[in-house]
Amino acid sequence: MKINRNDLPSPRIEMMPLIDVVFLLLVFFIYAMLSMTVHYGQKVNLPGSDSARLETEKAVSLTVRQSGHGLKIFVNGAGVTFERLREKLATMRQRPVGASGRIQIFADKSLIYQDLFHILDTVKQTGFNKISLQAGSPATGQ
Repeated sequence: MKINRNDLPSPRIEMMPLIDVVFLLLVFFIYAMLSMTVHYGQKVNLPGSDSARLETEKAVSLTVRQSGHGLKIFVNGAGVTFERLREKLATMRQRPVGASGRIQIFADKSLIYQDLFHILDTVKQTGFNKISLQAGSPATGQ
């Protein structure tokens, strides 16, 4: 007996579910990559900026916070006094992460302007020449 094959529909691959799955995978991997970014900055109330952009290159992190009786300074998450800051930055400059000369400064927006300049002078004197002041969005400051 002969089977009439004209009645059978031709097989086809539906593209819409395939596109949905590929897009979902793309979003998942982008989100996973962004969540693996390591920032050593402490939580501070950053000043807002409309032109702030995301930094993705490895750099030394310097966080400065105003406290009741002076400054709280952290280099890659480790606390340091202002007097020992130059020594700590010189040590970090010798390590692979500091060899590029990049440093990210997370300064609280309540920080006194003169104190920020003392910090910037110390950073420049230790050989960091690619200084990035971090900022948040203007609405939230984060």
